[in-house]
Amino acid sequence: MSQGKKGIFGRLVAGLSKTRNNIVAGIDSIFSGFSAIDDDFYEEIEETLIMGDIGIHATEAIIEDLKAKVKEQKIKEPSECKALLIDTIKRQMDLGENAYEFENRRSVVLVIGVNGVGKTTSIGKLAGQLKDQGKKVLLAAADTFRAAAIEQLTEWANRAGVDIIAQQEGSDPAAVVYDAVSAAKARNADVLLCDTAGRLHNKKNLMEELRKIHRIIDKEYPDAYRETLVVLDGTTGQNALEQARQFREVADITGIILTKLDGTAKGGIAVAIQAELGIPVKYIGIGEQMDDLQKFNPDEFVNALFTRE
Repeated sequence: MSQGKKGIFGRLVAGLSKTRNNIVAGIDSIFSGFSAIDDDFYEEIEETLIMGDIGIHATEAIIEDLKAKVKEQKIKEPSECKALLIDTIKRQMDLGENAYEFENRRSVVLVIGVNGVGKTTSIGKLAGQLKDQGKKVLLAAADTFRAAAIEQLTEWANRAGVDIIAQQEGSDPAAVVYDAVSAAKARNADVLLCDTAGRLHNKKNLMEELRKIHRIIDKEYPDAYRETLVVLDGTTGQNALEQARQFREVADITGIILTKLDGTAKGGIAVAIQAELGIPVKYIGIGEQMDDLQKFNPDEFVNALFTRE
């Protein structure tokens, strides 16, 4: 493992410490405290996973899978189940082959999310990382109703060293996207990142706004690969899952950016979202620095969740 890779994994381990303390201490005591694999043993694991925000649906699937493997492999000792449990959780979170296809294509990425989840910050970090990969990136400030959103995104554009297309506060978001698409084509941009609104309390308006934006992209930039990412605050646990559910009703969500995992004991929600909604977590935020937005690696995430510091 290279030094850089080790550093990233180390930060992930540190960032997930609260979640780990919430889950792993309980799991370890179950594996060491039980002398037989019985219903009580499984119930204790189930309870610990649910308390760690892994979610009821995901936990049930994990327990069923674990039971099947224990039976199949004729395992008798509770301590031998830990590796199986870790493997089972990893399998719940497979991203699929094309998770980051938008990076390799001429693409438009819509990023939605309610106020305060770290949406604009995540877009800025993603822009910086894509630019570091040699991509030509353009930002569109289409969250025009939130005070200071345009200003904040402009600041991030400057920090990342990328161009931004913006209008006045209160402008029509679709008009901003129209300008941005024209600019992306004219400047031969690889990735157009659009900061769009997420007013879930008025889903009808949000749906109409997103439809309008999609119509413009369909008409003006039909060849562009389309990605729609929703940003969720990891500290809100089950509320994040509920938000993902609601956003899925108004948009074709292709991935999740889960932020603020460094400050929460609810990081298990990453497993719940993927297992319950079938929407992959593609990025996680574990700090304030540009490279603290990381591509989600299920193996590393689960390993970090179960690695003792």
